[in-house]
This record gives sequence, structure tokens and C-alpha cells, in this order.
Amino acid sequence: MQIQPALFRLSKRMALSIALLTMTSMPLRAETPPPALFAYVGTYNPNGEGVYLFKVDSQSGALSRVKVVSNLPNAAQLSLDGAGKTLYVASEVANYKDSQHGVLAAYAVNRADGSLTLLNQQDAQGKMPVYVALTPKQNYLLAANYGSGSVASFPVAEDGSLLPAASVQQSAGPAGAARPEAAPIGSFAASGHDAPHAHMIASDPNGKFVFSTDLGLDRIYQWRFDQSNGSLAPNTPAFIKASSAGAGPRHFVFHPNGRYVYLINEEASTLTLYHFDQSSGTLQEQQTISSLPKNYQGTSFASGLTLSHDGRFLYVANRLHNSIVQFAIGAQGKLSWVEETWTRGDYPRSIVIEPQGRYIYALNQRSDNITQFAIDKHSGKLHFIDRYTGLGSPSQMVFVR
Repeated sequence: MQIQPALFRLSKRMALSIALLTMTSMPLRAETPPPALFAYVGTYNPNGEGVYLFKVDSQSGALSRVKVVSNLPNAAQLSLDGAGKTLYVASEVANYKDSQHGVLAAYAVNRADGSLTLLNQQDAQGKMPVYVALTPKQNYLLAANYGSGSVASFPVAEDGSLLPAASVQQSAGPAGAARPEAAPIGSFAASGHDAPHAHMIASDPNGKFVFSTDLGLDRIYQWRFDQSNGSLAPNTPAFIKASSAGAGPRHFVFHPNGRYVYLINEEASTLTLYHFDQSSGTLQEQQTISSLPKNYQGTSFASGLTLSHDGRFLYVANRLHNSIVQFAIGAQGKLSWVEETWTRGDYPRSIVIEPQGRYIYALNQRSDNITQFAIDKHSGKLHFIDRYTGLGSPSQMVFVR
């Protein structure tokens, strides 16, 4: 009767030994590393040489330069398709095939090493293309030409290449006020109120309507967009005036809920909230506030803006003041000031948040560098992490895995 417990204990020890032997003999499975993250940065000549490829550290967000992947001159404006297969580059050259126009280029992306292969080029249908954006279905590329004030849509072929323009619209009208009435005291921010200057064009999240800004005419154009043929037709009304005379509407962004639009006015250094009517495709102004500190006086040019991934905060870049200003988004999309952060560089042309929402980068055009800031996931506040990336005249950055 006393043998059974002993046998039982022996059986347990044998089972444990077998289990341990089995575990130690099994090959260890290595953790799968996260897919490589690349960044493309467009630059201006002569300091910049074209489009640069960087590797982005998956943990620290540090940028490591790999090489120049396109020597297209003044390749300052970029747009990447949702699948990360095609990069579109707008070059602000003024002599594409003796047309006195800029050029748009489509590149196939090698997802393994980030290298680019040119697919084709198209006349931008205007001078100095300063903005390109894909429509939600990724089947048209929209372009805004600052030098001539024209906007255009280009069909995207199955391989990602660009077909000739499907629709071209030329703005016309009296130039806006020579001096921005809402600018700070002492401001001499007057950069383009002499003729039409289209500065941005982008679709609403559903792809039914398109908006474009004209800095020179102080207008925000409202377009109906035909997704079957790419045509841009004036909405009713065809445009609305900027929030103040001489404000110089520049860039805008849709809130993730699709109902709010935030627009930065370059010369007045103001930020305007519009409510977007999703049925009519029109904008209604709701709020306009300064992008600069309350007591600031002098000249500054507002430039880029971007939303936190969760839609709780809006970040705005100021050139000459050289700051990133954080705004909290409240009820009905209303904005309230949180704080300002020095960019540690000069003339931030754009600001961009990396895909995981942990870091924001300032592309400082005149100081030839990119500076990096950590984003607090709760407060949204920025913290400079003492990291500079030297690069000649950076303008815009996009990410691809």
C-alpha cells in the first residue's frame, strides 16, 4: 500500500523531466522585427539635391540618411499612395519641355530598400506646382500651381503612372489686400498679393468635393468633383473669401470626423475653423484665432499644420517666429491655445507626425535641418529630444513601411 505514493511521485518526476527535455529541444522562435520604416524628404535647390531617402528607427524615431533617390530639381512637394507603392513628386521647375510649367513625376517604390524607379512625368499645367494630393480612391492626383494660379486633376493609371490632365481650372480676379489686416502690429508679411497663387488642393474624405486655396486672391475655392472622369466643376458658391483681407489662405486639414476643416492663413498668421456641410460640399467659417503668442509683434509667416492621430490636438508651424503651436480641439471643433515650442531651427516650412503618432518633425528650410520632438500621449505636449538631422532646404516628408 505504501508503494503507490512512491510510484506516483516517480511518475510525476519522469513527466516533468520529459516536458523539460521537450521544451529545451524545441528551437527558439525569434521575435519578428517590425517592418522597416522609410521617409522621403523633398528639398529645394541649390542646398537640397532632390528627394532624399531616410531610414527611421522604429523605437527612437531617429532619421538616418541613406541616399538621394531622385535628382529632380526643386522636388519639394510629395504625395504617397495608400499602399506605399507609388511616390508622386512635384518639381517647381519653370521650363518643363519649354512649356514654362512645372512637372509632376510618378515613381515606383521598392518596399524592400526604399529606392525609386521613374514611371513617367506629366506637365503640371501651370507654373510652380506647390502641392499634390491623391483623392480618396487613389485614382486621381490633384495639383496646385502657385506661379500661375491653376489647379488640375490627373488620372492615375493601374501601374501608378500619371495620365494627361483630366481637368484644369484657372483662377482669376482682383488681387487681395496688399497688407494683411489681421496680422500682428509691425508685420510686413506680404508675399503674394499680386496675382492668382493657388497654394493647396485636396479632396474631402468622401471624394465628392474638392477645395483649393488661392493666397493671391484671398479665396477658398469650392469644387464638385466627378470621380468617374476627374472633372472639377465650380460649386455654389464657387468660392468663399478668406477670413480677413490679405490673410493669404495657405494649407488646410480635415478633422478625422470629416465635419471640421482647419485652415492656416500665411500672411495674417491666423488659424480658421470651418464647418463642412457634407451634403452641399460648402464651408462655413466658425472661428479665427492667431497662430502666434498673444503679445507677439512683427513679421511672421504661418506655414504648415497637422492633426494628432486621435484628433484631439492641432499643431501649427510659424516661420520667422520659428515655433510649433499646440491647440486643443473642443466642442464643435473650437480651438484653444495650449503652448508654443521653439523649433530649434529657422523657417519651418512644414511639420509632420510619424505613423505611430509618437514624434513630430519640423522641416526647417533656412537652417537646413530637421528637428524632432516627442509627443506626450496624454497631454499632446511636445518635448525636444536634442536630435538634429542636417539636410539642405527640406520642404516635405512622407513615410512608408
